[in-house]
Amino acid sequence: MESKYIGLILAICSSLLIGVSFVITKKGLQQCSSDSQAFASDSHKYLKSPVWWIGLITMVGGELLNFIGYTFAPAILITPLGALSVIIGAILATVFLKERLGIIGIIGCLLSLIGAVIIILHAPEDPQVDSVEELVSYMIQPGFLVYSVAVVVTTVIMIWKVVPRWGKKKVMVYVTICSLVGSLSVMAIKAFGIAVRLTIEGNNQFKQPSTYVFAFMCVVSILTQVNYFNKALDTFSTSLPCT
Repeated sequence: MESKYIGLILAICSSLLIGVSFVITKKGLQQCSSDSQAFASDSHKYLKSPVWWIGLITMVGGELLNFIGYTFAPAILITPLGALSVIIGAILATVFLKERLGIIGIIGCLLSLIGAVIIILHAPEDPQVDSVEELVSYMIQPGFLVYSVAVVVTTVIMIWKVVPRWGKKKVMVYVTICSLVGSLSVMAIKAFGIAVRLTIEGNNQFKQPSTYVFAFMCVVSILTQVNYFNKALDTFSTSLPCT
């Protein structure tokens, strides 16, 4: 079986787990909010909820499959399959959380699915990478550096200025933060995944400082996304932040 098909299978399984985790996590947040009569994400009370932890573990399992998938297939092929988790999460939310999926949510799910199919059908081949240093050479190109700085600056401004004012009113605030940070985490996860694969194949990449930089970027980006995604789930209907 070609490596890209292995990556596709892993990504599909990942989307199933992540879609289920949305609903479990939301259920845990709801339980904590009902007990305290406030948003559980503000005080991080959800950390004491077993249901929330089950949701987190399910999500981590899905992300691990995604992580492994990045080592077998191009990021442009793996990432769009996240649209499946959107649809799964929205459907399960209507069944188990009794949330109503409106016309906007349905259109959002359909557009996500159509976009994912188009990208997958026209995804380019992943270039052969033989070392982490080669990845670094791609990431220090002026275009990527400018984009990275713009993402970091925009994210900091949103966390500092926008979240306190509009976070509880506009779902796009939390979703935008997750999306911006996620755009960089895709590259970091891809890079760290390739470093692990090359090391397993006998070409030790953990002698390179850049490998640890990628690992640190993965941890920071994932923690940031989990925090603000929980706030979005806690504040709004499941189908909105997922879409």
